[in-house]
Amino acid sequence: MAGTSAGGGNDTERSRRSTPHSADLLDLRRVGAHPDHWYPVALSRRVRRGRVYATAFAGERIALYRGESGVVHALEDRCAHRQVPLSMGVVEGETLRCCYHAWVYRGDGRISRIPYLSKGDGRPPRGVRGYAVREAYGLVFVFPGDPEKAAEAAFPELPAHGSPKYRTMTFSRTVRCHYSFMHENLLDMNHQFLHRGVVGKLHPELLGHRSDGRTVEARYLFTHTGGKRNRSAGLLAGEGIGGAATSDVMTIRTQYPYQTLDLVPQDADHPSFRLWAAYVPEDVEQRTCRTYGLLMIEKPGIPAALHVAWPFIRRFTERVFAEDRMAVEAEQRAWDEQGEDRNHEVFPVILDVREVLRANGVPLRPRTGPCDPAACDDAFPDPTSAHPRDRRHP
Repeated sequence: MAGTSAGGGNDTERSRRSTPHSADLLDLRRVGAHPDHWYPVALSRRVRRGRVYATAFAGERIALYRGESGVVHALEDRCAHRQVPLSMGVVEGETLRCCYHAWVYRGDGRISRIPYLSKGDGRPPRGVRGYAVREAYGLVFVFPGDPEKAAEAAFPELPAHGSPKYRTMTFSRTVRCHYSFMHENLLDMNHQFLHRGVVGKLHPELLGHRSDGRTVEARYLFTHTGGKRNRSAGLLAGEGIGGAATSDVMTIRTQYPYQTLDLVPQDADHPSFRLWAAYVPEDVEQRTCRTYGLLMIEKPGIPAALHVAWPFIRRFTERVFAEDRMAVEAEQRAWDEQGEDRNHEVFPVILDVREVLRANGVPLRPRTGPCDPAACDDAFPDPTSAHPRDRRHP
């Protein structure tokens, strides 16, 4: 990986990269997540045996269902016949039957049976798209890109998740912003003033960062300098963050398209907690994303201590996340109002991650017209709708 100093290069390079309206750069908020990766689209426990669960990736509606064998299948969420959502259908064995005319689909999307046709009657040449599916870490992943690349595409490796030394807390929340704002938020730890009511006064010092074509990594030294902080912050850091005269090293990495965070307390040789996160765009314009997070917390010497602290840690992390969400959604609203990215960014880490996200993403296609079902919000309701049939995020 090519290294860069904490200063981010020479003055000429910094000047070039901090120019907000460079004519040769596509606005990052108009860059979509590249589909040729494995993305989580549901919590495994939400996809129950014999039931259908509706989800989405960047405007592509996906129907997940768990067959009698326990295997999860993913199909394009429309019947090839009348376009009625298959997520309204019925699971029968390993097949999915449309609720309207009872057309039956196999797990690969092929039509298995049209009940009212005789054996010699003509049938559609194909059914609907079937997606490659993998279950891991309590999540259901799909591969929305080129099906031929699914087998060779890198899958997230999280050894701490299955380790007896760690216990995992899972998060799944909708955030109304472009996924790039989430990458920037976690990588730029200079925003601790936002969390002053939770963690007190924290001083983050950038120890250094490095980047290449797919990855940006930043290392910070955190020191608590005063103020009241939530007890759970100390619990998460093994009594590191928030303790008097202590420092902790936090390493954050965007390795496209995922993000990780490791915190190593002072005098420790391994992380007290590790975070893995993915930001999955839901709508076609990718202004709303579903955040999936796996927070792997080291078990203390007394196992019962973590059990007792668990609800307090969750409350703490939810509060921090709520404050971050408030900020990134405000950034998205500003972009919507201004119609462009007017940020005057100066922090080298963020300048680098923007380059990585832009280089690895795909340009978003503009709307093609009000009647295009691939790009029309009237044809595809808001993915955060509270409609009783919208069962994606109960």
